Amino acid sequence: MKWFARREPADVWDEPVGRPIGDIEAADRIRNICQAARTIAEAAGASAPASTRERYERAARTAMEIAMKISDDLMRDDAVRRIVDLCMKAEDIKTAQILSRAIQAGWIREAVLRDYPTLSQ
Repeated sequence: MKWFARREPADVWDEPVGRPIGDIEAADRIRNICQAARTIAEAAGASAPASTRERYERAARTAMEIAMKISDDLMRDDAVRRIVDLCMKAEDIKTAQILSRAIQAGWIREAVLRDYPTLSQ
């Protein structure tokens, strides 16, 4: 009866990219990944099952890999800001601190530190 079994929908971050993408498409892809992973990140706290935590980590890792390939500084900083938000939803403060230091635009970094004062420590 496997014919009628439903397949689980693939996560946005697991979809392969068959061609090189530009900065705008990369930033859009990161936005979509962070939006889709938000509920998973909220559930991926300390007492979460390993599978939920692993899905969050896979989403964050994919978003970080895409962000490293963005050549425009402001677009990259905005993308990293979105990933920091995702990390903070999952209570992954260590990763969020590392990423917040990578933001080059002063006003974006200030906004991140204003929203998440624990990252300044």
